[in-house]
Amino acid sequence: MHPDSFVVKERGDNRTTAPHVLPIYATSSFSFENIDQGIEIFNNIESGHAYSRYANPTVDTVARKIADLESFGLDIAAEAVMTSSGMAAISTLLLGVLQSGDKVLSQGNLYGGTTELLTGILRPLGVETIFTDLRNLEQVEALLRQNPAIRMIYCETPANPTLACVDIAALSDLAHQHDAWCAIDNTFSTPLLQQPFALGVDFIVHSTTKYLNGHGNSIAGAIVGRDRAVMRKQVWRAMKLAGTNCSPFEAWLTHNGMKTLALRMERHCANALAFALFLEKHPAVARVNYPGLVSHPDHELAKRQMRGGFGGMLSFELKGGLEAGLACMNRIRFCTLAPTLGDVDTLILHPASSSHLNVARDIREQNGITDGMIRVSVGIENVADIIADIEQALAVLSFEF
Repeated sequence: MHPDSFVVKERGDNRTTAPHVLPIYATSSFSFENIDQGIEIFNNIESGHAYSRYANPTVDTVARKIADLESFGLDIAAEAVMTSSGMAAISTLLLGVLQSGDKVLSQGNLYGGTTELLTGILRPLGVETIFTDLRNLEQVEALLRQNPAIRMIYCETPANPTLACVDIAALSDLAHQHDAWCAIDNTFSTPLLQQPFALGVDFIVHSTTKYLNGHGNSIAGAIVGRDRAVMRKQVWRAMKLAGTNCSPFEAWLTHNGMKTLALRMERHCANALAFALFLEKHPAVARVNYPGLVSHPDHELAKRQMRGGFGGMLSFELKGGLEAGLACMNRIRFCTLAPTLGDVDTLILHPASSSHLNVARDIREQNGITDGMIRVSVGIENVADIIADIEQALAVLSFEF
């Protein structure tokens, strides 16, 4: 071998003992010992890694941890696939298990990006979405009877940004009675506060960008399913062929963030409740949406299907509408105006002008997403500082009421 060839070649893994922290496998492909091994891996005769778009040890390890967390304490062997974002998780799931002619039954108060995906991308491909109030179980059952092409009920609970809750167990039961799947976005709650598999759900999606990572330095997503065959054949295949795979570095960041998830969620929940109680008494606030409040219309339902707290997300509506909402946003000093959630610091967003900008105004308002609504991802700072910032931002508005 010549020196110019020598410098090109890999030297192999010189590890002598196991690493304490998960390594980042920053490699696009994996080498085979011989052609027979490669053939067996590609034909699923032997398990192994071939190409990081298909699977990667770092990504697989984190996916396994998320699946085990969602099924923790349950007699379920769940399977997970990590993706490049939360939206990639939703689109990969839907592309993997639905086909032209199928229908989805969902709610009108979804995250705006999900609504756009369903109406702007999937509908032209022949997958229609029927929007209804999923809290009206009689209406849900009637729609399932009238539309045998419904193959999935897709829900968020608590919903983004209204924090409305739906009955997960009842929806799962209705879906299964009509040979359909039930899927849920569990990003807001995380598996620590809500375990949808225990309530009969078939698929769970996460934007791991949010609470699972928790530090605002990674974009990734996850799909978790209780039917391992469907996950491996249909969902994994859609991820592989659509190229929605998660990168090893993003998975590694998610893995590190998850280590503090329990501590963070405890503080998020405590701060959000204290903040919601403050807002509920403020003269400029017309309504506070937080399922931990007794005044929340879905409080009892949330108590039944959530545990250990009601999450760190809330929204509130100002009496002055759009003008008041924008004025409040412009006076924020301590908190941060940012179009995301689930970070350790408090993040504030105006849905009508950002996350739900492309959702028709009449649909927004029908589902309680008004021009004066402000969404808050309550962080883990000292709650007195969070309250003080909102209090000074609302001070100018309170004189008008």
